[in-house]
Amino acid sequence: MRKDNHRYIISFLMNEIVIDGSIGEGGGQIFRTSLTLALLTKQPLRIYNVRSKRSSPGLKAQHLTALKAAARISNAKVVGDFLGSQEVLINPGEIRPGQYKFEIPTAGSTALVLQTIFLPLSTASRKSEVTITGGTHVPWSPSYHYLKWQWFHWMEKIGYSGKLELNRCGYYPAGGGEITCNVFPQGSLLPLQITERGKLNQIRGISAATNLPKEIPSRQRIRFVSCLGSIYPLNDIRSVLLPGRGKGTFLTVLVEFEESAACFTSLGEKGKRAEQVADELVNEVDEYLSTSGCVDAYLPDQLLIPLSFSSGPSKINTPKISLHLMTNAEIIQRFLPVKINIKGALDAPGTIYINP
Repeated sequence: MRKDNHRYIISFLMNEIVIDGSIGEGGGQIFRTSLTLALLTKQPLRIYNVRSKRSSPGLKAQHLTALKAAARISNAKVVGDFLGSQEVLINPGEIRPGQYKFEIPTAGSTALVLQTIFLPLSTASRKSEVTITGGTHVPWSPSYHYLKWQWFHWMEKIGYSGKLELNRCGYYPAGGGEITCNVFPQGSLLPLQITERGKLNQIRGISAATNLPKEIPSRQRIRFVSCLGSIYPLNDIRSVLLPGRGKGTFLTVLVEFEESAACFTSLGEKGKRAEQVADELVNEVDEYLSTSGCVDAYLPDQLLIPLSFSSGPSKINTPKISLHLMTNAEIIQRFLPVKINIKGALDAPGTIYINP
């Protein structure tokens, strides 16, 4: 903690929530979840040991941008807002709707910054417009297309509303991508029962590249279709070139069932053949379809906070219980009087119960 900030700390001490960022998986999700909930509950937050279990602990550019975004939309007082900081204090005020632009100066995830502030902005009385620059299709985070096709679909079922657009793609390491999201005031928040997936209707998707020959996304698509086309109902898997900064490729598919859906992405990188990008996605989709999970393993983690504010109990069958999921549930219950029960073994299929 910077010494010149010590005189401000006393203002945070009343009724603060204190979070140890080293618990559970000890990564950035603890920080982002805590930020979101501090804004939603208007409680002062002190979080220490930020990202302590990562090879480079403390705030990276993406986390710092999320912190600054959270502070700006809530007119918050903040201590510890600098790169590498391992302790942060934030005292949020009222959420202020408006037109915002936030920049991650690296390929940090635009999706994760958006998810940090989306729910707080949804509580405002009027629409907000948020533009974020950084990475749109990068490792260890939801891609733009995952948000657009999967996350927003389920958020709208709960009662949240937004409109997301891709202005340009951003990949690792160049970044420079841009998304714009209109966040509308939330409606009545309903629970979800995602316990059956029903018949597999189709698998649709997009194979894309930026600043690379068009044959590359075409090869990704051909390989994916040749591997799974005779087994599953594939439909509308497009091969496209998208604008952006730097070079990159990705292949994203949405597996649509009668009652549910799952979304998966494979990313290209320098020296990685188009066929390898497709093969990785084929394996992930095949592995998922061999389970009874109703959604992909990433979605329940992203719905825990929204469902914690819903009007009734929710239940989700997941193909995999992750430490990430369990840690997120623990953090949420530090802020809210919600009961989250996760039944099943770590890294195995299970069921999640959320009872607000």
